[in-house]
Amino acid sequence: MAERTLTTKDILQKEFKTSMRGYNPAEVDEYLDDVIRDYESYNKELTQLKAENERLLSKVDELTKQASLSKPTYSPAQPNNTVTNFDILKRLSNLERHVFGSKLDETEENL
Repeated sequence: MAERTLTTKDILQKEFKTSMRGYNPAEVDEYLDDVIRDYESYNKELTQLKAENERLLSKVDELTKQASLSKPTYSPAQPNNTVTNFDILKRLSNLERHVFGSKLDETEENL
């Protein structure tokens, strides 16, 4: 973040040199008062956002810890050795019977 060089006190105490046709000091003071209000508002918002950011970061850490504790130990890299080719063929056959129904039975009888 860029470092600010002016504070509200610096802005408030700034003195401008006056010349014969210089700026109206009352108008300059009024404008600087507006700048000070904006600057204070900016600092207040920045402080609130930093606090909210810290709160959200701590919430993320908390949720990450909870998620890591509740994850199952199942690893997809481990193949399921209990399913054999026979089981797969049997399931496929049952699925075909369910989908095609009696048409499949008639074809097998004709063979």
